[in-house]
Amino acid sequence: MTQAGGDADSAPHEVWTSKLSFLFSATAAAIGLGSLWRFPYVAGVNGGGAFVLVYIFFVALLCVPIILAEMFIGKRGSGSTVASVNRVVREEGAWNIWRGIGWLSLLIPFFGLSYYSVIAGWCVDYARMALFEGFDGVTAEQSKSAFDQLMASPGRLLALQAVFIGAAVLVVSRGLQRGIERISKIKIMSMFAVLTFMVLYNAVNFGLGDAWAFLFAPDFSQLTPMSVLVAFGQALFSTGIGIGVLMTYSAFVPQGISLPQSSALLSLAVVIVASLAGLAIFPIVFNFGLSPGEGANLIFVTVPIAFGQMTGGRIISILFFGLIAIGAFTSAVGMLEPVVAWLEERLKIGRTKICALIGLAIWLVGLPSMLSFNLLADVRPLSFIPFFAASNFFDVLDMGIAMILLPLNALMIVLLVGWGVRKTTISAELGDGRLIACWRVIVRYLAPLAIVILMMGL
Repeated sequence: MTQAGGDADSAPHEVWTSKLSFLFSATAAAIGLGSLWRFPYVAGVNGGGAFVLVYIFFVALLCVPIILAEMFIGKRGSGSTVASVNRVVREEGAWNIWRGIGWLSLLIPFFGLSYYSVIAGWCVDYARMALFEGFDGVTAEQSKSAFDQLMASPGRLLALQAVFIGAAVLVVSRGLQRGIERISKIKIMSMFAVLTFMVLYNAVNFGLGDAWAFLFAPDFSQLTPMSVLVAFGQALFSTGIGIGVLMTYSAFVPQGISLPQSSALLSLAVVIVASLAGLAIFPIVFNFGLSPGEGANLIFVTVPIAFGQMTGGRIISILFFGLIAIGAFTSAVGMLEPVVAWLEERLKIGRTKICALIGLAIWLVGLPSMLSFNLLADVRPLSFIPFFAASNFFDVLDMGIAMILLPLNALMIVLLVGWGVRKTTISAELGDGRLIACWRVIVRYLAPLAIVILMMGL
């Protein structure tokens, strides 16, 4: 087993077996429900083409540099998020306030997975329905009723959430190479195969013209200031920035891996997958006269109606919901690893026991989020705070993480790397040249300004 060591704050750990394994694993962790579920419906609500163009612009101009900054901390620190940030702060003589990045990068995936697993449970159940029941002849009323019944069944949701978290615990407990690497390779290959097949199916049966025009022919009259902010937020969300996954995975990289190249390739893969997901969904939506602006219900209520009417819909539905489920799964694996890596540095009870304890804790913390769709639907835990006045437990976590903690962590990351790390350290780790010089300008000025505007606007 290949090992790498850290400083006094970190413990020896495995490293990725190759550059491709690191890229596959980081990409698999980043590409989850943000690209496969959230991007299509957010693009639909915000008018399509102009929104997509702005989204791609933000990924290329801002997310690639931010990803590189996060990866830099992980590789430099070579430990858990807390250990890596502490090492960088100590070696650079930076302000101690930046140590908060490490703790945010633990809290975000821990609490994020507690409610993310609720949605992932829906994906698992719909994959089961597609496989064993199908959606033949389902009407709009029946589709909505099926989803409402799922939401109103706490026992069913509880079991789905437990199974999902348990499976993630099982994979992570097997370690980097035997667990995370293997499932990531399976996810990446199957994801591109399924999406390509669905796009080709749509091209042959429905044509891609309307969907292509909707996604890639910009109508800037549809673009609003809020749409621009949502596009930037979606770019941050779908690339996995600030969750701690990229920082943790980068601590495991062996020598010779180019972080600038890896950050660019990961971002490119995210954009390609999001685009393919749009081309896999919207031709079906348009062909059956459904609305692309259905919002969060697009995948679970609207699309099954089309699957029930189309030739070969049973097979397509199995592939589609299976893809959504495995997409959510590898992101969950990635969110679990930062917490496991941190506890491994402190507890000597074995990785399997650590994973089991964390999985149980996440499941328990996630119970209020799961019950927010039924028994606790009317409970507003932070009603005394205007921003959260109308939010149930699920919404508090979702909004608090997506709109506050994730942008805040991303902001702190770029400020630390842009202003707290010496230029000589950057050169030693990443090299010199015009691209690195441009990158430093972006992480010092443009990225912080954009994140501040996003936080103020949202």
